[in-house]
Amino acid sequence: MTDVERLTLAPGLTMSRALTGMWQVADMERDGRTLDLDAAARAMVPYVEGGMTTFDMADHYGSAEDIVGRYRKLVGSPPAQFFTKWVPKPGPVTRADVREAVTRALTRMQSERIDLLQFHAWRFVDPSWLDALFYLKECQDEGLIAALGACNFDTAHVAVAIASGIPFVSNQVCCSLIDRRATGKLGAYAEAHGIQILAYGTLAGGFLSEKWLGQPEPELERLGTWSQMKYKRFIDTAGGWGAFQVVLHAADRVAKRLGVSIANVASRWVLEQPGVGGVIIGARLSQSAHMEDTQRLFRFALDAEAKAELANALESLTPIPGDCGDEYRTPPFLTASGDLSHHLATFPTPYRVVEGPNGRAQVKSGTSWETMYGYARAVRVGDRIHVSGTTASHGDKLIGGTDPYAQMVFALDKVQGAIESLGGAIDDVVRTRVFVANVAHWESVARAHGERFGAITPANTLVEARLVGEEYLVEVEAEADVPA
Repeated sequence: MTDVERLTLAPGLTMSRALTGMWQVADMERDGRTLDLDAAARAMVPYVEGGMTTFDMADHYGSAEDIVGRYRKLVGSPPAQFFTKWVPKPGPVTRADVREAVTRALTRMQSERIDLLQFHAWRFVDPSWLDALFYLKECQDEGLIAALGACNFDTAHVAVAIASGIPFVSNQVCCSLIDRRATGKLGAYAEAHGIQILAYGTLAGGFLSEKWLGQPEPELERLGTWSQMKYKRFIDTAGGWGAFQVVLHAADRVAKRLGVSIANVASRWVLEQPGVGGVIIGARLSQSAHMEDTQRLFRFALDAEAKAELANALESLTPIPGDCGDEYRTPPFLTASGDLSHHLATFPTPYRVVEGPNGRAQVKSGTSWETMYGYARAVRVGDRIHVSGTTASHGDKLIGGTDPYAQMVFALDKVQGAIESLGGAIDDVVRTRVFVANVAHWESVARAHGERFGAITPANTLVEARLVGEEYLVEVEAEADVPA
């Protein structure tokens, strides 16, 4: 028997609530060498035998998927669950692109089905992320994928996907004592909709441990791993080394009183948050293992005194800004390099820009309405951008289903994508007009508007109106002045 708790993620798919993260494979191979795949595969066996049967990886985690394939070939049993991710480059996504990505993962892992395929989108203002998900759903319907999950999605776009018929069962996001974003909107949504949060970064690259207790602040450039460089940026954003030490000392006091480690306290705190299904703890296969320490997570719980002491210490931190995943989409970029340079070279514009009459720049979003009735999604005249009335349509699909909030989020994505394609930014918007088909939906729609424009505060009008198409619950138009 093992102490490690299990959870049903989807019908026929269970997982251990302590998942073994394989992102450090890429870090171990960053000098150009490849791990000994056989040795790494055999190093997985003690984890499985100890109840930690679930492994998390991605297409870009070096040889991680190949190691899983070797595990299946060399070991095979006891059975384990293998979760992977697909992180395509930004830009258009075709059905063939998705099929190729799924086939590549299946081939590398030597499997006929992916247990959980988690999708990462770099930008939501480019609607190709939805194309990718609809094609992945086709692969799931064919039996190539058991379950679909999100990776680094904010709450609003999990809601858009769910309302559009994408059956997400999970969202993998950063969550720790330092980064508590997932305990807010996402946690509430996850609990309400049965979505499991798979939390990574729970130990902040090892900073939440006895090793760093009372130690002087390290220089970012001298840190030894990508994880440490990344989470040092989180610490800096959360108030700096001094504030971090307040939290670390509180975790140490709790750990000593409960007879566990600081890592245990940090991970257990995350496990007990609303909506959290599991914590992902990184492993350097064949080099180090903390299996016994991880198993101890399920032999204790945080009592009221521990929770109060941690809550008091957390008051010293500055909240990480934004929602989950924003660290990959908006400054400050909390990545190992401090930007996206080690992930991407460029971002294509969401929509193609064409020249209109009188030298005007235009974009079209590809809806049939634009072709049939002769208008552009947006037009730029000098430093002024005018965005047409925009609904939650994408090609021949309605996005957001019957959820007015989800429809508004996607309509605003289209508006923002059109403005950015024409050289503007969402901050340049000076006027919005919103039309709701049913005034009872005004609050959900206004909430989505507030999330997008709360710091910009353009002039705004919201009225009830009959929209063309009964399926459309909201329509929005915008004007932007682009600074010279």
